[in-house]
Amino acid sequence: MGLLSFPLRGQKNIRSNRFWPLAVLLSVVVLSGCSVQKLAINSLANTLGESSAVFASDEDPELVKDALPFALKTMEALLVESPSHPGLLLSTCSGFVQYSYAFVDSEAFFVESDDIREARRLRERALKLYLRARDYCLRALDLERPGIYQRLILEPEEAVADLERDHAEVMYWTAASWGAAISLGQNRPELTADLPVVRVLLERALELHESFGDGALHEAMISIESLPESAGGSPERARRHFERALELSRGGSAGAYVTLAKSVSVSEQNRSEFEALLAKAAAIDVNQDPSRRLANVLAQRRAEELLARIDDYFLDSGDEFELMEESP
Repeated sequence: MGLLSFPLRGQKNIRSNRFWPLAVLLSVVVLSGCSVQKLAINSLANTLGESSAVFASDEDPELVKDALPFALKTMEALLVESPSHPGLLLSTCSGFVQYSYAFVDSEAFFVESDDIREARRLRERALKLYLRARDYCLRALDLERPGIYQRLILEPEEAVADLERDHAEVMYWTAASWGAAISLGQNRPELTADLPVVRVLLERALELHESFGDGALHEAMISIESLPESAGGSPERARRHFERALELSRGGSAGAYVTLAKSVSVSEQNRSEFEALLAKAAAIDVNQDPSRRLANVLAQRRAEELLARIDDYFLDSGDEFELMEESP
């Protein structure tokens, strides 16, 4: 999935609230009334849900990597006390997706050439984190449409038909977490069978709110359409989604270039396009759009590594000739 776009939750300025979480925690300790404690927990949950902008605008991935686990576990602890808080469920879902993709799944990609066993372990962990994220998103969806999980499995198109524009965000993150899990669990039929659900969620979200996340939905669709034609994919549609993602992001998403290069350019064995796309990803000024800063830093790191491994993805003419000569 094109997860590097990282559309943010609550992008308003939160500087004025920087002391609010501490005040809320003190309230929880000092005040004994259950209703007051519940109010305090919900207030802290709202603040945590809005804090993603702080992480997304950071230029230091290692700092964010160290900080996110505590934030995620805090969200989970709050959900024990307030299990039906829609914003907290969505923030927890999106947080686990982004953490897994940026710092677990990606680490597997970087180490796989040197330590295949460690890469396998990291991907197994990433899969579990994606599924955890998916379950939080499904809980958020179920608050809006009770019983929607079973309906998505049995009749996905009918299940999403009555969702509305306001549901585009939770639809995106549900699809992102589910699709990422499927990509890592390709040997698990119980997961791969759910791929049509991911497509339906993204397509419905596009109908309702095409510009959500400044092209995030289109970027995710690049990966969906890069699948083989037998699985419903189309390189032509993938390229159209790529162009629209660039328009909506104003050319500011390095992830869109990386996604098209890694999926369509490789599948079509278009080496020159692969190099050109990754060069454009690397040329993006990460400070141009602070809301994408972290995502673009991470995408550029991946682009650099992909270029370093280019011979692993493409068969040059010399190798192809040798293989033809050796064939009976």
